[in-house]
Amino acid sequence: MKDQPPIINIFEKAVRKAGKVIIRDFGEIENLQIHSKNIGDFVTNSDIKSEKILIETLKYFYPNATYITEESGKIEGDEEIIIIDPID
Repeated sequence: MKDQPPIINIFEKAVRKAGKVIIRDFGEIENLQIHSKNIGDFVTNSDIKSEKILIETLKYFYPNATYITEESGKIEGDEEIIIIDPID
């Protein structure tokens, strides 16, 4: 693997951690719980868990960032903006 910029390594670490949850949840599809946010708009527990992992991991490296997330909304900070939209 080529040397990558540190920011890529940080985001890759976060995505790999969240990906483990998604893979596990979809491997046990009978346990995958789906909730309705609005009419025709659904969220899974996997969405919520993976978003939480992404936020926690990235906040370690970017504690002052503003996070705009699909499930949690906006988490105000005073530095860069990070957008999180977990895919399950």
